[in-house]
This record gives sequence, C-alpha cells and structure tokens, in this order.
Amino acid sequence: MPMPKKAPKKKVRKKSRPPKRPARRAPARKVRSQPKRASVAAESEGKLTFNHAMVYVKDVERALRFYHDLLGFKLIEDFRYENRPVYARLHAPGGDGTIALHQAGPNDAVASDGVRLYFEVRELDEFCRKLQQKGFYITRLPTMMPWGWRHAYLNDPDGHEISLYWAGENRMKKTMKKALQKAARPNRPAG
Repeated sequence: MPMPKKAPKKKVRKKSRPPKRPARRAPARKVRSQPKRASVAAESEGKLTFNHAMVYVKDVERALRFYHDLLGFKLIEDFRYENRPVYARLHAPGGDGTIALHQAGPNDAVASDGVRLYFEVRELDEFCRKLQQKGFYITRLPTMMPWGWRHAYLNDPDGHEISLYWAGENRMKKTMKKALQKAARPNRPAG
C-alpha cells in the first residue's frame, strides 16, 4: 500500500538577527591602589556618630584667624554675604573632627557657659609654646590632671573655653574613677 504523501511544510521565516560578535573587552587600565576608607556613616551601621560642633561667633573672619591660622584647622568651605564670611566649616589638622563657625546675630550672646571644646595634640607643651610665641594668651599652661590627662586652657576670641590636651593611652580608659578612688583613700603614715 502506498504511503500517503505528507503535506509540504510551510517555511517559517525567522527574524533575522545580526551575527553574534565576540564580547568586547575594555582595554586594560592601570588601577592605582587607593586605601579603602569607608565613610564614618557607613562604618557606624545605624549608630549615632558625632558630626561637628557649631560655634557661634561675633566675627567669623576673626574666628577664622584663630582656628585656621593659629590652631591649624583646614578650611573646608565658607559662605560669604556681601563679601564677608558669615559661615565657615573647618577640618581638624589631625583626625576627622570638624567645627563650623557661624555668624551670630547682632544682638545674640555667644557665651557658651557649660560647654568647652577639646582638641587633642601629642606635643602639647610645644604647641602651647608656639601659640605663646605668636602672642596668644593661655589661661592655664599644660598641667597633669589627677585623671592622667595633661591639659592647657585658653579662650577663643569670643570667649569660648578650649582645652588643649593629651590623653594618650588613657583617652578611652576609665581614669576619672581611679583618680577619685585614690583621692578618697585616707593617707596612711609610712611605717
């Protein structure tokens, strides 16, 4: 018995595609290794971090001369109104600390009773000598405190109290508690 003839298949036209090209690679570039440094915010993982201290001053230009020229802070930015600085943000010469100087209103007090700025410097005595050579008055020369930190005190041009200090390895230790316990012990005669 003869086999039935199959119906001829319809030719299905495929969409024409451009021929595949091999993947192109970007030319190799020299990559300079840079130290990887995550931002403080990224490192904190949702924890509160200290950003900066805002210092209200009567004259931002005068305060800049003190913090930038005398203490060595680096200017990040300043904002001027009628060609006079009314705001400036500065970065500590060592570490990540920043401060902002903000022009106070003409009738605003800038007194900061109960607030003191602390700046740490390893060569405290030498740093204070240099300030004195530039004619700056230090209200208390470097002194070792009972809690193991060496402090000097001064005021900025607007009267904000500043402590220059060196704590070294004691900075994150509970040194105050030990100093108070030692002071509370009765003096015993040597015997």
